Amino acid sequence: MINNLLKNLSILKKFLFINFVFFTIIGLFTFLYLNNIQPNLIKKKSSNHIKIINNTIENLNRLEIKFDEEDIRRFLFSTRFIFQSLDRVIFFNNELDLIGDTDTLDLDPRSFSSRLDIIELEILNEEKTKDITEQKNINIGNENLVSLKDVLFNYASSKNYGIPFTFTQQEFNNFKLTTIKNVFKDDKNIGYIAITENANDVRAAIDERKTFIIRTAFAVGIVILIFSFVLNRYFLKPIKNLVNYTNTIKRKEHKKINIDNLKVRNDELGLLSKSLDEMTLDLQKRISHAENFSTDLVHEIRNPLASLKSASEILHDTRDIDQRLKLINILSHDVQRIERLITDYSQILKDEVALSKEKFRKVDLLPVIQSVVDDYNNIYHVKRNIKISNINDGNKAYFIHGIENRIEQIIANLLDNAISFSEDGQDIEVKLSKNSNKEVIMNIIDEGEGFKEKDTEKIFKRFYSNRPDKFGQHSGLGLNIVKNLVELHKATIVASNRTDKKGANMEIKFPKL
Repeated sequence: MINNLLKNLSILKKFLFINFVFFTIIGLFTFLYLNNIQPNLIKKKSSNHIKIINNTIENLNRLEIKFDEEDIRRFLFSTRFIFQSLDRVIFFNNELDLIGDTDTLDLDPRSFSSRLDIIELEILNEEKTKDITEQKNINIGNENLVSLKDVLFNYASSKNYGIPFTFTQQEFNNFKLTTIKNVFKDDKNIGYIAITENANDVRAAIDERKTFIIRTAFAVGIVILIFSFVLNRYFLKPIKNLVNYTNTIKRKEHKKINIDNLKVRNDELGLLSKSLDEMTLDLQKRISHAENFSTDLVHEIRNPLASLKSASEILHDTRDIDQRLKLINILSHDVQRIERLITDYSQILKDEVALSKEKFRKVDLLPVIQSVVDDYNNIYHVKRNIKISNINDGNKAYFIHGIENRIEQIIANLLDNAISFSEDGQDIEVKLSKNSNKEVIMNIIDEGEGFKEKDTEKIFKRFYSNRPDKFGQHSGLGLNIVKNLVELHKATIVASNRTDKKGANMEIKFPKL
């Protein structure tokens, strides 16, 4: 049940709920501790009282002191040092008359009987208080106040008779602790001894602990509130903004949620915001690219399909052999064109999926170029006497940050393009160098016709082709793929005509590693 409850709560509410449960448990233990601390402290003092009472009774018996006013007074005078640490020791005879009091050692014995007639005591033991009210019909009132003689009377008639009894009293600002016990001699009760001691230290200790706990709880509460504010303001609210940002994108809503203030942060949330924004932009770019690509593909396929339809209709009606052969040739070219478009489009989709799984690493261009050049030389030098040369400026290594198989794809597509524009017996050069900025530069230079376009950027557009004679052999996607892969590597590609002679130059500039 708790798991289900927490599952539906926000992080802040979970935090506050956990703290509430924690405080409740701590509060319960604190309450139990405070309820037990006073009895424990009183018990320690009571134990000391009992020891003194037992020693006093032992001395009375040893010295054969009679339990009357005169003998008790002499005893108190002779042994007053024993009771120096105590506030008051009181002696009662068996009839509950006062016969000795350490507070009146300097007074006339006749004053004893009037000293305790008006003493009011607060009884802690509820059971004893109940017994007193039942047996003596004492009006206790709201403060549970009774006289010492009433306590002694109840003690004498209770089942705890013979066992020391401790209670407390509150006199003005003084908190006092009193312990009483009966005195036996020759198996006969002869009187009672009561010891009263100031216990303000007990009350002070309790108050000190209560104050400490309250202050601590208040301080912890303030800390939790401050932490909750900071947690919500600097962490939870930004996370909520990121969630709203992703939901907006998911639902394709036009509502603009700005997370630029999060991207400038240097902590994990800033990194998350940057990564999420980059991922979103990349996703949007891919979606836009796919949509545009699909639109262009439909447009490019529509033309050969229209041509197929027209040619097939004419072919059905014509009887001229030469005309039929031309129409069949057109049909063949249209089918090839459509097939090539679909094949290249499928390959692009496969490459998109593969790219998301591939990782960039440190790549040396020199052996990569050499491997591709050797493969193409083995085919085209024999087939068309085209020589492909690998030339460099003498550096030992040309390291870039990239994906090796995609670099190979770039080189292969550019070589395919250069070969398609080259005649038999012509040369193609692949040059590798470094400029003064430590950028790696790769040039693929051919001896073909060069570019007819003034704006050479056109050649990198999808489905662009200036070779109608090779209609079905090329889809117009090769250089577009090259440009996308080059940009993926944070590099640039420039197409230009050679200045020294006829031919084209494709230059790729890779950033410094």
